[in-house]
Amino acid sequence: MEAVEKNFENLSLSKPLEPKRLTEQNDPLHIIKTRLKTHGRPATISGPMVRYSKLAFRQLCHYYDTDIVYTPMILAREFVRNKYARISDFTTNKEDSPVIAQVGVNNTTDLLRVIEMICPFVDAIGVNCGCPIKEQVREGIGCALIYNEDLMVDMVETVKSKYGNKLRMEMKIRIHEHEKPERTLRLCERLCDAGVDWITVHGRLKGTRSSQPVDLNAIKYIIDGLSGRNVPVVANGDCFTVADMARIQEFTGAHGVMSARGLLNNPALFAGFDKCPWGCLERFLYYCIDIGGLPIQLVLHHVYCMLENMQVLKRYLKQIMTLQSMVELLMWLENNFQFKRYGQSGFATGVEIPYKNE
Repeated sequence: MEAVEKNFENLSLSKPLEPKRLTEQNDPLHIIKTRLKTHGRPATISGPMVRYSKLAFRQLCHYYDTDIVYTPMILAREFVRNKYARISDFTTNKEDSPVIAQVGVNNTTDLLRVIEMICPFVDAIGVNCGCPIKEQVREGIGCALIYNEDLMVDMVETVKSKYGNKLRMEMKIRIHEHEKPERTLRLCERLCDAGVDWITVHGRLKGTRSSQPVDLNAIKYIIDGLSGRNVPVVANGDCFTVADMARIQEFTGAHGVMSARGLLNNPALFAGFDKCPWGCLERFLYYCIDIGGLPIQLVLHHVYCMLENMQVLKRYLKQIMTLQSMVELLMWLENNFQFKRYGQSGFATGVEIPYKNE
């Protein structure tokens, strides 16, 4: 434990934490396997988003019935070598659970180093094998990994050999561009044999734009092909409403459904709100102030996405990105809306936009 504490001295923890121990309440694998039976719905999961899956946003999603959340992708090499990267990439607290640290990595050694540093404070590790960003692919990270099947298998075998069931491990993949999706199924079978706890399948190819529909048939093909194994599959892509979640699960047979863009626009999606409720924005800003450390540009982007989803009048959207600080943002909200702060009557309970001047 002494070595872990030394490694962790440069990680950003909002409050001192004890190392985690898996229980049914915070074990992502248990949640993914049982939600259909216990809740009549699949496990609800917030997908990892570079920059945007920070602690305040994760807490907001948890509040609105998201079962499992992910950190932004952590670049393993930078995280291991650079204390400033650790401070920037990972902040947590005791309410941040279940949380999965997603790692962008191109070798097993760096993966093990990140795990040694971070695993006592997260509930699972996920490896990003689906990011299509060219810079990452050139480094052998993200989508590049699904064409390096032996390395993926080695990562799973090595991690599970060392940690066993003390650490859950997930691989998040896309569909291969060649021999699709048969090659992807063969890869998943190898990952199952290596000991992976669950697999998340984003139903798009490396070059498929997010504006094109997700391929649910490919996800279903993989899930059907793994039906004889005890490894659940999470479906990722095009989940923007609870109706989408139910449709995706029913069609594919997935144990869990992941949303990223949908939750960015409407963090209350899994609580059944088809549009982001006003109270969600108030609660998010409370978390931002309470936790601190989120750059104002990211705060403004979150607020912009939520208000756009609420269908706020366009002139307000134009004004948001001219603001320079949290103080300006709060003043702008109070000048234009019936904005409630934590502790005030009606805080975070509103649904419709409470305009002052319309």
